[in-house]
Amino acid sequence: MYQIGLINKFYYEWWKNIDKSIFFLIIILFSLGLFFSLVSTSLIASDKLNTNNYYFFLRHLFYTFIGIFFIIFFSALNQKNLYRVSTVLFLICFIFLALVPIIGVEVKGSKRWVDFLFLPRFQPIEVLKPFIIIMVASILSSEKNSNVYYKYFLSFILITPIIFLLITQPDVGQTFLVLLTWLSLIFISGINLIIFFLFFGLMLLLLLYLIFFVPKFSYILVRFKSFFDPSSGNNYQSEKASEAIINGGFFGKGIGEGVLKNRVPEAHTDYIVSVISEEFGVIVIILLMIVFLFFIYQIFKRLYFEKNNKVKLILVGSASIILFQALIHLGVNIRLFPTTGMTLPFLSYGGSSIVGTAILSGIILNLTKRRIVY
Repeated sequence: MYQIGLINKFYYEWWKNIDKSIFFLIIILFSLGLFFSLVSTSLIASDKLNTNNYYFFLRHLFYTFIGIFFIIFFSALNQKNLYRVSTVLFLICFIFLALVPIIGVEVKGSKRWVDFLFLPRFQPIEVLKPFIIIMVASILSSEKNSNVYYKYFLSFILITPIIFLLITQPDVGQTFLVLLTWLSLIFISGINLIIFFLFFGLMLLLLLYLIFFVPKFSYILVRFKSFFDPSSGNNYQSEKASEAIINGGFFGKGIGEGVLKNRVPEAHTDYIVSVISEEFGVIVIILLMIVFLFFIYQIFKRLYFEKNNKVKLILVGSASIILFQALIHLGVNIRLFPTTGMTLPFLSYGGSSIVGTAILSGIILNLTKRRIVY
């Protein structure tokens, strides 16, 4: 009875202090992901895998339950323990990322996953991203060194091996996302704009060099050519995704009536927006984007009352990475950007993506909850 009382007290304190609006938005987004997974993967499971119609949905549900555990776990920690746990998990996830080139699973020319009995098809970068934000924010907000440019240099040293490992996979989409998030944290911390844009230009030149002069990255050039020249014939997935959005129109073709999920591999991950638009219409995509923007707004609204610079930076980084990833995914689906293989946070199918987003959500809930002053 005493233990039950302690558990009830713990959950009461947790529920009393978390930001309810942010929490419900997280639950709504994950629930929508489950719903769209149910309606978009049943035919794939039955036709292509010759298995239970709900195979992908049940796996999505399983990972969502794991995600809920991580949301509660990270949101319930006190700030000091959150930073300690995040440092340890950053090191563990980085080791997994470093193992990808050695024991990674190659799919369609890219090594982005490791495959263990207890971690089937695990993509380390998805889980590493929340902890990158915390580590970079910790460096930038450190009071041990007053030289701000030294802090920028240290944060760059921190992400350099991560960027290198992502490039060698190769995974330019995640590389670009990590760099954008890092740059947003640097920008928010008050860097000189001349230095900021100079560094941004150098990164762009490095990317162009890799694309044009390093054979391993020639596939990116192919994607860019097919993006700008649809007649090149190398943009089958993008064409089908665009067709799906057009065919769906404003109100969609109806549940189960879409064909994109059977024509394009991994449509329920990389092209979930097109799958949704085809069956439910552009109106639903607009509503989803409004929910995402309202979620970001709720996070930024809390920044106004926050005094701790480290917390501010983590919340800005967390909101930025969700917003950038959603915009990149949407841009690929409407052919605004070349194909990147980027999932949509909360909604796309994929265990690593769901768990990574859940950890990020738990961190956001932790840093936006009401603080008890004794």
